[in-house]
Amino acid sequence: MSIVANNPALTSWVNVPEKSDFPIQNIPFGIIKVNGESARVASRIGDQAIDIKALFVLGYLENLPFSLADFDSCTLNTMMMKGKEGTRKLRERLSKLFSEGSSDLKGKEHHVDQVLISMDQVEMLMPIDIRDYTDFYSSEQHAFNVGCLFRDPDNALLPNWKHIPVGYHGRASSIIVSGQAIHRPKGQKKPPTADVPVFGQSNLLDFELETVFFTYQGKPLGDTISTEEADDYIFGMALFNDWSARDVQGWEYVPLGPFLGKSFASSVSPWIVTIDALEPFRVSGPSQEDPKILPYLEYSGDKHIDINLDVIIQPETGHENVVGRSNYRHMYWNMNQQLAHHTVNGCNINCGDAMGSGTISGPEVGMYGSMLEISWKGTKPFQMSDGTERKFINDGDTVIMRGYSESDGVRIGFGEVSTKVLPAK
Repeated sequence: MSIVANNPALTSWVNVPEKSDFPIQNIPFGIIKVNGESARVASRIGDQAIDIKALFVLGYLENLPFSLADFDSCTLNTMMMKGKEGTRKLRERLSKLFSEGSSDLKGKEHHVDQVLISMDQVEMLMPIDIRDYTDFYSSEQHAFNVGCLFRDPDNALLPNWKHIPVGYHGRASSIIVSGQAIHRPKGQKKPPTADVPVFGQSNLLDFELETVFFTYQGKPLGDTISTEEADDYIFGMALFNDWSARDVQGWEYVPLGPFLGKSFASSVSPWIVTIDALEPFRVSGPSQEDPKILPYLEYSGDKHIDINLDVIIQPETGHENVVGRSNYRHMYWNMNQQLAHHTVNGCNINCGDAMGSGTISGPEVGMYGSMLEISWKGTKPFQMSDGTERKFINDGDTVIMRGYSESDGVRIGFGEVSTKVLPAK
C-alpha cells in the first residue's frame, strides 16, 4: 500500500526539531484547548499544534467528507465516524498543506497565525470518548514471567494462552489523559502471613507498559470482523499505562479476574498516531504453528509493528531513571488477531472503543514492562540514581512512558504518557 503522506522524502515549511516525534510524516490527531476557548480537533507538526477547526473555517478542507461539527468537538469520535477513508483523506490533505513544496497555506501569515499554535500554549485533553475498554494479555514473555512468579516455569503459560488472545473487559470511566495525577488506591489485601484479608492502601502499586488502539465504528451485533478486515476498523494507537495494585489484584482475581486492582486508573497519551502513519514500520510476527492457531486467527502479511518503548520513574526531587526498554514487536498476538477474536462471537465494536495490548515485555532482563517483573516480585529492587531503590512505585513518583518508530530517517513518535502518584486519600 502506497500512502503519499508517508513519503520519507517529505519535508515541511514548518520548523521541525531534530528527533521530533512529530515530523510531517506523522500527522497525529488529538483534542486541544487554548486560552479558555472551546476544545477542538487538532494535529501536530514539530512543536506546533495544527488547529483543524480553523483550517476548516478558513476553507482549506473543502471537498473532504467533513462538517464543522466534526472538528468543533471535544472528542475525536465525530471525526472518526467518517471511517478510515475519511481520516486518510484528511491526513493526506494536512500533509499536502504543510509540505515544503505547497504554497496553498505557506506564506499566508494571517491564516498561519490562526492555524499554528505553539505547544506551550496548548492544553491537551482526553482525545476520545471511550465507551468500552478491553485489555488483552498478549506478550508471551510477560505471561511467562508472571507464570514463573506465581506458578513455576514448567507451567508458566496456561493451556489456553497460545490458542486465544486472552483479554478482559476493563473500566472505561477511569481512563485518564497524560498529566493527570492519581491517588494511591485502597482495597482488600491478604498478606502472605495473614489468615484473613485486611483493608488499606495498596503497597504494591505498579505500572504496566502498554499501547492501546482505538476503533472506528464496527459491524452490527452478531457480525464479525476478520483479521483481513481488521485494518479498516483500527483508527490509531497511543501509549498506555495500565496501572495495577498488585496486592489488591492478587487477592481478588480468583475466580473472575481483575476488578478493583485495575479499575482505579489507566493513563493514555494525548496524541493518537494513525495506523496509516505506522505502516512503514510493519514487521513479521512470531511463528504460531506450535500449537497451530485456528483458521479465524490466521492472517497474511506483516501485522506486527516495530515501536521502541521506554518506561521511566522520576522521583519527586530526582532525575529520570529508565527502568525498562521494550518493543511492541515482541507481542505474540497482533491487533488484527485481537479484534478478530473480540468479534468472533458477534460482539459489536463501537467508534472509540479502546483495546489495550497488555504489558509489553521483551525477551531479556531490562526489557520488562512492569515492576512486578523488573523487581522480580520485590526480590531484586531497582537501584535508582539518587541512591534509593524501587520494588514498586512510591508516592511522589512520576511514571513516564515514551515510544517511537524509526526507519529510513523518519521517526514517528507518540510523545509521552506521564502520571504522578499522590498519597491515598
